[in-house]
Amino acid sequence: MVLGALVIVIVGSLVIKYIRNAKGTVPQELLDQSNSVELVQKTHTVARGENLWNISVKYYGDGFKWTDIATENKLANASIIKEGQELTIPDLEQQEETEAISSTTYEVVKGDSLWSVAVRAYGDGYSWVKIARENQLINPNIIHPGNILVLSR
Repeated sequence: MVLGALVIVIVGSLVIKYIRNAKGTVPQELLDQSNSVELVQKTHTVARGENLWNISVKYYGDGFKWTDIATENKLANASIIKEGQELTIPDLEQQEETEAISSTTYEVVKGDSLWSVAVRAYGDGYSWVKIARENQLINPNIIHPGNILVLSR
């Protein structure tokens, strides 16, 4: 009985060792192939004293685009970045340009937020507060397609 248990333990350890060694290997034919995918995204290593605003100014010339960097990197708390942290800097030129809003009313479409409407209407995302007050929105985080927003000029 003891001898049978010993054999099972030895065979089990050999199987586990084989699985561990084979798990992390890549076949040589895959290593010999050329990689046809080119990375176009930039990365930035955070230096001491930097914040997303400074990094945004460096890459875009506009500190307000820090939100794009935070979103791209899925930062849970955008005010906490650490020295040495690698951040992906999105290429904003590839993003779709949106048309400015010049009228005094705007009909919300799918994907809109008060921030994006304020940027298009006033050129300043922080003006979402003005839109929320003007339209007496109880919860400014919730707007629905089809809502008509009054934009003061």
